[in-house]
Amino acid sequence: MAAPALSSRAGSAGSLGNSPTMTPGRLPHGGGGGLELDFRSAARIEDLNRLIQEFSKHDQREYDDQRALEIHTAKDFIFSMLGMVQKLDQKLPVANEYLLLSGGVREGVVDMDLDELSVYARGTDYDMDFTLLVPALKLHDRNQPVTLDMRHSALGHSWLSLRLFDEATINKWKDCCTIVDHISGTTNYFFSPTLVADWFYQSISLVLLEVQKKPQRGMPRVEKVERNGTIISVILGVGSSRMLYDIVPVVSFKGWPAVAQSWLMENHFWDGKITEEEVISGFYLVPASSHKGRKENEWRLSFARSEVQLKKCISSSLMQAYQACKAIIIKLLSRPKAISPYHLRSIMLWACDRLPANYLGQDDFSAHFLLGLIDDLQHCLVNKMCPNYFIPQCNMLEHLSDETAMLHARKLSSVRSDPAEHLRTTIEHAKAANRLTVELQWRGSASNLPSPQSDSGGENQPDDRLAKKLQQLVTENPGKSISVFINPDDVTRPHFRIDDKFF
Repeated sequence: MAAPALSSRAGSAGSLGNSPTMTPGRLPHGGGGGLELDFRSAARIEDLNRLIQEFSKHDQREYDDQRALEIHTAKDFIFSMLGMVQKLDQKLPVANEYLLLSGGVREGVVDMDLDELSVYARGTDYDMDFTLLVPALKLHDRNQPVTLDMRHSALGHSWLSLRLFDEATINKWKDCCTIVDHISGTTNYFFSPTLVADWFYQSISLVLLEVQKKPQRGMPRVEKVERNGTIISVILGVGSSRMLYDIVPVVSFKGWPAVAQSWLMENHFWDGKITEEEVISGFYLVPASSHKGRKENEWRLSFARSEVQLKKCISSSLMQAYQACKAIIIKLLSRPKAISPYHLRSIMLWACDRLPANYLGQDDFSAHFLLGLIDDLQHCLVNKMCPNYFIPQCNMLEHLSDETAMLHARKLSSVRSDPAEHLRTTIEHAKAANRLTVELQWRGSASNLPSPQSDSGGENQPDDRLAKKLQQLVTENPGKSISVFINPDDVTRPHFRIDDKFF
């Protein structure tokens, strides 16, 4: 029997009678003619690779000097705002270290629940998004053991007693604590993520209100300030750019928690590429509870600082596949919000441990990686099992109902049956977002909206070298961490650290 005629549409499957594993369509002449095909969908691997490359081109935007300067202006404004928040009541540490991540919370850069977040879309609401972790408390004494109270919490979560801190710290934060009286008559103050978020939102709102009473030329426009659960989302307009900052109050620790100690005993893909000291330099408590935990008391362990280091060991082809897969699932699995892009990130890290480095390092294997990530995520859903990468005994999908898990698994099955079509849809979404950004930039230029470059003059005129340097940092360090050391009394002199580089 002759093979069906070549389909005019790349990525469609062949017509194989009543096969339950294939979708109707056509195969290439001669049953493939030596072409590498995906068994499940009959999509050509080279076509999937091409589509992933095209998505990456539209998703990773290049910034000119003007955009780089606008990014810098927005960042300075946010850090100045936080300096003013610190001066309100001296609650925040005077010498603080922020972790700035490329991508908003909705992009899965930290393990936070997305249920309470408003829906923002690139192009419609913002052009660039960032997550900023702001330590409300710090325990950075390396000689002090990391002690967490996990007796009342689900695995991977903890209450935080202020007995770990000095009396002055307790007095400053009493109003953001829940109080538990012990039978012995002593009082224990537990740092409350919800009360801290209340205080943080009120303080930021107050500072921004004062700042807007005395606007200065070139100052960013505050387009939105919104509390999303325990996250404060701020959208700034600078020139023709709109930037979303998801600001997260956290507790910062140096060292490593005991609950993740066994993870260090295993072999990992990053062994020999980066040092253990770089990986375990610190961790955070972020304001997120387990599904059965008490929201007013429970924090979630976050290893965002370690993940920044691990990303340096992941191949560009795998990262491209991950970004494309993430874009697909964000749209497809948005309702109900049971799956976060952070789950996909964990799956990718587990794949890095499981598969040989020379396989993962191949430049033309993005399609295989994409299909594998979809398969792994579907497997996790069917089994309701997705171990946290750093705390493997913590199952991040344990709370899912059978109905929700199977609903999402069926949706992923449709992607797996025609990945090329879903990639095309994702590419069109990225193109549409870029068109909206360009249109708004054009309107802004036509309206002569103030920009930092046009508004500054004389001695304050920005140095072109600064813009070029910022552009280089943005383009050469996608997804990397930028730590910022800032003195609230002199916000004109921030110091940058991108991973282990200082600027």
